[in-house]
Amino acid sequence: MMAQADNLLALIDQRIDAERFREHHWEGTFQDYLELVARQPAVARNAFQRVYDMIMHFGTERYTRFRQDFIRYKFFSDPIGHGKDAVYGLDRPLMNLVDFFKSAAHGYGTERRILLLHGPVGSSKSTITRLLKKGLEYYSKLDEGALYSFCWHIPDENGRIHVHECPMLEEPLKLVPEEARADLLAALNEGRPEREQTRIDGALDPFCRRMFDDLLIKYGGDWRKVMEHVRVRRVILSEKDRRGIGTFQPKDEKNQDSTELTGDINYRKIAEYGSDSDPRAFNFDGELNIANRGICEFIEVLKLDVAFLYDLLGASQEHVIKPKKFAQTDIDEVIIGHTNEPEYRKLQSNELMEAFRDRTIKIDVPYNIRLDDEIAIYQKDFNKERIRGIHIAPHTIDTAAMWAVLTRLEEPKKAGLTLLQKLKLYNGKSIPNFTEDSVRELREEAGREGMQGISPRYIQDKLSNSLVSDQALQEKCINPFMVMNELESGLSHHSLINDEDTKKRYKELLGVVREEYEDTLKSEVQRAISADEDAIKRLCSNYIENVRAYTQHEKVRNKYTGRDEEPDERLMRSIEEKIDIPDSRKDDFRHEIMNYIGALALDGKMFDYRTNARLHKALELKLFEDQRDTIKLKNVVSGVVDDETQAKIDVVKQRLIKYFGYNETSATDVLNYVASIFARGDSKKED
Repeated sequence: MMAQADNLLALIDQRIDAERFREHHWEGTFQDYLELVARQPAVARNAFQRVYDMIMHFGTERYTRFRQDFIRYKFFSDPIGHGKDAVYGLDRPLMNLVDFFKSAAHGYGTERRILLLHGPVGSSKSTITRLLKKGLEYYSKLDEGALYSFCWHIPDENGRIHVHECPMLEEPLKLVPEEARADLLAALNEGRPEREQTRIDGALDPFCRRMFDDLLIKYGGDWRKVMEHVRVRRVILSEKDRRGIGTFQPKDEKNQDSTELTGDINYRKIAEYGSDSDPRAFNFDGELNIANRGICEFIEVLKLDVAFLYDLLGASQEHVIKPKKFAQTDIDEVIIGHTNEPEYRKLQSNELMEAFRDRTIKIDVPYNIRLDDEIAIYQKDFNKERIRGIHIAPHTIDTAAMWAVLTRLEEPKKAGLTLLQKLKLYNGKSIPNFTEDSVRELREEAGREGMQGISPRYIQDKLSNSLVSDQALQEKCINPFMVMNELESGLSHHSLINDEDTKKRYKELLGVVREEYEDTLKSEVQRAISADEDAIKRLCSNYIENVRAYTQHEKVRNKYTGRDEEPDERLMRSIEEKIDIPDSRKDDFRHEIMNYIGALALDGKMFDYRTNARLHKALELKLFEDQRDTIKLKNVVSGVVDDETQAKIDVVKQRLIKYFGYNETSATDVLNYVASIFARGDSKKED
């Protein structure tokens, strides 16, 4: 047992880096810190510079979509948490966010504003803020993100040293007296570019100022002697330890107190120091105090009591707060709040809050309106690695995501364009008569797309419900129809949808998704039936031989009779009609195919039907039509299937499993469902 315990302890030891621990707990004199600043000016950055540099530390990617340039900041893919808090599809809002920090880092004015993330519920406002806080914690542990504060070492009458940490993690350079700062900065910044120049903004907090003044009096103005009591320490920011990262959540008005922001009197120390206005008898532990040098998040900021909002005005514009019974105190921190649409509309209609509106920079954080990005949100939580023991049939997540996106889109104004086609255009699919410029126009004419509709949380909840349903637990599988039923039934008691017309519209959109899913199923089964590559090659070879003869005005040698015959027009048209080539355009299409083959031959390449998407599709559909009757798929519905047909159906089922991601249960369900569709179609034809 002892040996096993030793092995377990060894595993722990492997993950503990003692050298890194010592680096994180570095301590030195003020002189040591000055030498550090001279070598690495970045250690004395302000909070906005630090946040911007933290985002840029993880790198960027540039890309173009619909003739617009975008930057993807890798930080928002959550490399720290391995994608746990990744944000998808919001590159434009995130570009606006980073531009805010970039401007603030250069001191262009946005550092004197409250950053307000605004959008519908569940649009990842909190996630973005959580990422910023988590990123700042992580960055402060790196050499590139190191920052420092200080503590006071004060001896008592018995010679014992009492250590007093700076309560607001102040920048050590603030210990330099005002009259000496200009000369120090001139020496430090000589030859440095403007972005790298060190600045000293503001005065010490009341506690440190009192300690500094008392020591200065004790030593008769000898500043060097005062500095002997200062020890500079490295600071690792931590929300849990309330170091440099604060979070404030509004409560009901009776329980709200502004001291939660700016600190409160420590009544137990009043007797020791004799006054409630002595900074040593005050706890500088409000959220704005402890968030100094970092970030302070305000959850649902517009639900705060008005008195709290007044505190934020000074904190943002002048970078000062007013603790009880003390002078205004300088702070250096990013103030970020988030709110939803109803609260923001209330703010807009309140004339008394004009000053607050004037001091905020609003960044809209909408829902995704691009299908692939919405799918990525759910695949993060509902994938094979996380969901074990229950198979998620293909398209289950896709159909739920499609419905969510459809609810967020505005009906297109262009004639002949459906909402589903608009979704596909946004997702990068080509549709005849629509260019990239057309898509840009669609986006511009619907400026509020993504600011309303179904939340990702609702989709996640219904996917979870489907996974724990009796049917899922019994069959060890969920499919799109199960999820769509959950989505529809949940609308009747959705807490945010009170409008019957909206519910009706959302149900109609579910019908659109069902139709699209049925088409997808039919296509996949068709492809599985016609996935006999040898048969497609034979059909393609036959078609190309007839097309070549037709375009060259030649005859085709019949392999069986040995006689030359006219090209088989019936065969060629049966293939071309599958991709809607009209009779009037058949010559153009056939010459196009032969020119394509000729161009490949000039390059020394062999023709492969798979390289021509239209021809490939036509061949698959033709083969499906030819084989459909031999497989007798519609007989599956009646349950009367002979052994030969069953063997063919089993082959199709295995192809669905191998090539399309189904399992035995979901493949059987799909074949039964598609068989019923074909059976309905055949019965309609007979009628």
